[in-house]
Amino acid sequence: MAFELAPLPYDYAALEPYIDAETMHFHHDKHHQTYVNNLNAAVANHPELAAMAVDDLLRNLAKVPEDIRTAVRNNGGGVANHNAFWRLMGPVGSANVGGAPIGPIADQIVKDFGDFETFKKTFNETTAKQFGSGWGWLLFTEGKLKIISTGNQDSPLSQGLYPILMNDVWEHAYYLKYQNRRPDYLAAWWNVVNWAEVNQRFAVARG
Repeated sequence: MAFELAPLPYDYAALEPYIDAETMHFHHDKHHQTYVNNLNAAVANHPELAAMAVDDLLRNLAKVPEDIRTAVRNNGGGVANHNAFWRLMGPVGSANVGGAPIGPIADQIVKDFGDFETFKKTFNETTAKQFGSGWGWLLFTEGKLKIISTGNQDSPLSQGLYPILMNDVWEHAYYLKYQNRRPDYLAAWWNVVNWAEVNQRFAVARG
């Protein structure tokens, strides 16, 4: 069974004006599709790997043959990261999209960071400082929320962690609209965060 490109759960223009439709077309149809194609090529001779869910593939990289492990790590990460990323955003103006968090994640943010603005500042600063391409992540580990960044398409799944929220800071995620102004993109992105999806992922992370 081949890996497939997950469809966007909303229209390409649904995140306007914060993320433009042209960026979404390139990001989803070109970049995400390329990761899917490359992952399928990497596991073409390994039907047991092709049959796995992509998240499980990343959780078990040590079992992937060494000659294709880097390709699976990079491209499997690209597939899994984007699959989650699209769902962690939602159409502007929709219920529970943008604004302050709701539900259990809101309570946990207050508990661990004091307030939402402090949390948001910490997340943005950590992610803005990621050198080169990569991602910013919100994790729940050892009973607390933790913010980290990783390079390239590396996923916390490979470290046994389940990401609750993430933002893509590869240049293709923002350059058409924001050019080199990564902090401006990070600030605008909060307007499209889907807090209902964040809460669903938080429930999984807590177990």
